[in-house]
Amino acid sequence: MLNEAPLMIRDVHIADRPRERLVNQGAAALSNQELIAILLRTGSRQESVLHLANRVLTHFEQIQEMKNATIEEMVAINGIGQAKAVQLLAAVELGRRLSSKQTDTKFTIRSPKDAASYLMADMTSLKQEHFVVLFLNIKNQVMHRQTIFVGSLNASIVHPREIFREAVRRSSASIVCAHNHPSGNPAPSPEDIDVTKRLVEAGSIIGIELLDHVIIGDHQFISLKEKGFM
Repeated sequence: MLNEAPLMIRDVHIADRPRERLVNQGAAALSNQELIAILLRTGSRQESVLHLANRVLTHFEQIQEMKNATIEEMVAINGIGQAKAVQLLAAVELGRRLSSKQTDTKFTIRSPKDAASYLMADMTSLKQEHFVVLFLNIKNQVMHRQTIFVGSLNASIVHPREIFREAVRRSSASIVCAHNHPSGNPAPSPEDIDVTKRLVEAGSIIGIELLDHVIIGDHQFISLKEKGFM
């Protein structure tokens, strides 16, 4: 029995091809596979661009994991050379920037949900803990966002001196701290609570209030202020 030839993009009816569907139906109508196929543009002699796009998706358990992919990881996928890897990573970075809330209009923090929404897209899928500080003006608008520490959170690493030095330098009226739990569970650890209490005390002495400490998990968050830990 002869082996069947692989289905190529030219074998797909023209109206059902990804680019034509995007033109006729809009980008929102396309699947993740079809969007990636458009970015890749071509497959190979052995497989169609749709098959190659599907293998890219299969490599990453969730499409959100592409946010942290390196060029080395991309080119390790069979059929993805440097040019295709660059195209995918450029699209991922553009999407990240478009989803960012850091625009010319200052974002106002009115609640723990506001702080979590501001940071969730960037922090929910990080593989390491990142400790981020939002520096606010007197209207609770975000003047600056900065990652202060990367790594497991403990009192010796997260030192109030580093945080409030930056707050004073930027004439901040208050701050909001946040960090992520790569496990996806935002429940606070004893170290999280200890660090928060030290920051509250330091802020009280300096006169720059810690409004909240938000822990971000897998598309969920916990406010230590709401939980009564500060």
